Amino acid sequence: MPAQINSGPYPVRGYANFTGEVSQKASESIPAWNPPVRAPQGAPNVVVMLMDDMGYSDISPFGGEIDTPALAEIAAEGYRLGNYQTPPMCAPARAALLTGMNPHRAGFAYVPHMDPGFPNSAMELPEDAPTLAESFRAGGYATFMVGKWHLTVESKMHDGAEKSSWPLARGFDRYYGCMDGFTSLLNPHRLVRDNSQVVVDEYPEGYYLTDDLTGQALGMLTELRANDPSKPFFLYFAHQAVHGPLQAKPADLEKYRGRYDAGWDHVRSARFARQIAEGLFPEGTACAPRNTEPGAAVAPWDELAPEQQQLFARYMEVYAAAVDNVDQNLDRLIGHLKATGEYENTIIVFTSDNGATAEGGDTGTRSYFSRFGTPRFGLPEGWDPDVARDPELIGGPRAYAHYPRGWAYASNTPFRLYKTHTYGGGTRVPMLLSWPAGLPRSAADDGIRHQYAYATDIGATLLNLAGIAPLAQRHGMPAQESDAVPFDAWLRDRSQPSAHTEQYTELNGRRAFIDGKWKAVAPEPNGPGWERRAWELYDVAADPAETMDLAAAHPLKVLELAERWQAAGWRNQVFPLNDDGSLNRNRPATELALEQPVTLRPGAPSLERFRSAKLTRLRSFSIDAQLEHRMHDAGVIVAHGDQGGGYVLSVQDGRVHLGYNQYGTMRRTSAPLATGDRQITAEFSARSGLRWDIRLLVDGVEAARLDGLLQLAGMAPFAGISVGLDRGGPVDWELSERHGCFRYNGSLHQVRYAPGPKADYNPEQILALDRAMARAFE
Repeated sequence: MPAQINSGPYPVRGYANFTGEVSQKASESIPAWNPPVRAPQGAPNVVVMLMDDMGYSDISPFGGEIDTPALAEIAAEGYRLGNYQTPPMCAPARAALLTGMNPHRAGFAYVPHMDPGFPNSAMELPEDAPTLAESFRAGGYATFMVGKWHLTVESKMHDGAEKSSWPLARGFDRYYGCMDGFTSLLNPHRLVRDNSQVVVDEYPEGYYLTDDLTGQALGMLTELRANDPSKPFFLYFAHQAVHGPLQAKPADLEKYRGRYDAGWDHVRSARFARQIAEGLFPEGTACAPRNTEPGAAVAPWDELAPEQQQLFARYMEVYAAAVDNVDQNLDRLIGHLKATGEYENTIIVFTSDNGATAEGGDTGTRSYFSRFGTPRFGLPEGWDPDVARDPELIGGPRAYAHYPRGWAYASNTPFRLYKTHTYGGGTRVPMLLSWPAGLPRSAADDGIRHQYAYATDIGATLLNLAGIAPLAQRHGMPAQESDAVPFDAWLRDRSQPSAHTEQYTELNGRRAFIDGKWKAVAPEPNGPGWERRAWELYDVAADPAETMDLAAAHPLKVLELAERWQAAGWRNQVFPLNDDGSLNRNRPATELALEQPVTLRPGAPSLERFRSAKLTRLRSFSIDAQLEHRMHDAGVIVAHGDQGGGYVLSVQDGRVHLGYNQYGTMRRTSAPLATGDRQITAEFSARSGLRWDIRLLVDGVEAARLDGLLQLAGMAPFAGISVGLDRGGPVDWELSERHGCFRYNGSLHQVRYAPGPKADYNPEQILALDRAMARAFE
């Protein structure tokens, strides 16, 4: 009912949404209040738990030997989706899950470590695409998120950036976690609470991120119930585990000692046998043979040397321990829900963003950043992708490790290849869904569903189950068309077919198209002539592991599906594809502001990773520290990085010290430091062969130097710049053992970074004008 406004002859502005009556006096007016937004009576809580880089067979309900009793309980009460599929990389999968849109339409053709200036790689969710959290919040839910976000372009992750793409601006009431693609589970490089950095000088003894995320989630739920006993919640729990670097708690690691000595071939065979026995695949299904593709090949375990077997088994022990810990923490969450009487009316979804990864290479690595995320333009002679460490350090804070791809081959049983590939090893992941009160199973129903479902379908299904309408608009703009196909019908009735019958995939130029039982695959990545390479064809109903290429027998079907992929590509904003690598090289001119000199004060929050990298990556630069030195002053002047690689400048015993962590190998030098006002300078000069020479100067006079150092490239240094102490995991382990974060105890005035010339091999191309602007000037 519209408002009654008794204004007499006077024109009125305002009151548009008021439903009461207004006169000149309150005593003659009638108040009215807008009714609160409430969820439907009895609406369920919703928990979506997303793993990172975990393969199809790693948990016990999908054939794994890793101890996961909490997940087994969910599977026993709920449903196993054996044919759930996802984009084969993390950010595209997350964008699809949260928006219900195919990943390229959602702006995530790849991960947000690029910003090439095209809609398919905007690296921000579209303004007119409501997220699942936004729909739940509009429907009367509290919305919480903990863990990995990875849906904000790198240049907007620093503390001074506008935050329209951060979690709170995309529908979440509360957020706690790491916005980056990964982090250390023992010493996270950067945590964010809501819209602010969590400043942690040193993590407490026994800290583990999976435990912390669970504690934060439980705190959010407890706080909600203290204030509103009935409001339902949506919790998006995006684990950092088990993305590299692999790390685990000592007690969990001890549990898996010796469990993987038989090797990946044995583990894959045993897992596949359990999958057949459980009914995930019918008798007679073929398991894909060992991967043999160049750059992806897996060696037979029995052909490895004994010392290799011992080392490689250790990596998998860490991975298993990290998965086990996730299950332990899920049990904490379930226990809380049971204790509060909310478990029965809570929908729990558990899945992974993509298949297990081969980024550890053929031998694994104890120096994650020298193996992963290294430059695309080639590595110099002497580069070591696995800096030797005592195997006992694997899984702990000193070794940033990842397993050999043979274990990813086991994790992805029974499928081919890995994350980033469009075969099943990249796209098929486990999925569990339970809702005891709303989706009970009959005694005759084993809960296994073989119907096809895709990442875009999760949100629409959950909204249907909860009785919440998806938002029809966002910020006054009509919502974009959804690609979601809900699957609640065949959860309730296993005889119902899947309504999601076709789906395209593209990642790095690798393509696939599913049409019912048929799947066409173009496996070649971007590169010269890739678009002319042949398509393969599989009957995935009879051959889910894609072992028999039927392209020669069905050439017309291949042509049809290739053409339909092309049509889907244009319909879903897939183009342009990165044929020449320019999407990785081109950067917007707005990033130039991040390359200007920066003055930092001691004790301030650490500079964010990418913000720090723009001052130092693949270039020369200098660091100038102004301080007043007294006889007993000591501490860190500046630190940048962690045990994965970095550098630290400190004062001890009347000397200035420079430590350089070259992916795990420490190089050190020092020089005397007289008392009084001093300027300490570290000059990093980029040299050929991806190297730095570092001069250490005191009051402009060279006092020491380190030459020929391999540059920290790719994602290193990972922890951002800290002044006056070393945060985010120590650069120099020996220094931290003696002094911890080693807060500077003297008069440190400031530290100034001055970026110098970029190296000739720096591939970035700053594009000053976009094409539309260029045409306007023309």
